[in-house]
Amino acid sequence: MNGQPSDRGALWHVVWNPTMRAHNRPMKMKLIIAAVAEDKTDSVIEAARAGGATGATVVARGRGEGLKPHKTFLGMDLAAQTDVLLFLVVEPQARLILERIRDVAHLDDEHGAGVAFQLAIEDVVGLTTQLPVMAREVGDAL
Repeated sequence: MNGQPSDRGALWHVVWNPTMRAHNRPMKMKLIIAAVAEDKTDSVIEAARAGGATGATVVARGRGEGLKPHKTFLGMDLAAQTDVLLFLVVEPQARLILERIRDVAHLDDEHGAGVAFQLAIEDVVGLTTQLPVMAREVGDAL
């Protein structure tokens, strides 16, 4: 390893990569989870990407229930399908992305539009190909 941090495992890849000014610390990450109607999925993903997200995972065809249960007709659920979207983002961009999701999905304006929230992530593997882009986008904020 020549005294260099491993580029496998935790988010240390950006630490030693000479093209990315070493910061000598791991990148802080957030997981943004958004549950929205499936007809809003594409616009939410586009808004998150515009805010700096480098990708998304879509868990399709869920069902959410808020204050009032959904109506049924002959036992069939009349509620729209809900997609759960997962965005793993760098911490400095998380709030901006969350706000963009809120705005495009009208989460604060429409009853039953969905919900979005963020969680701190302790460690991540499998992002080696995305880390250079993430580091470049946030620059010195890391």
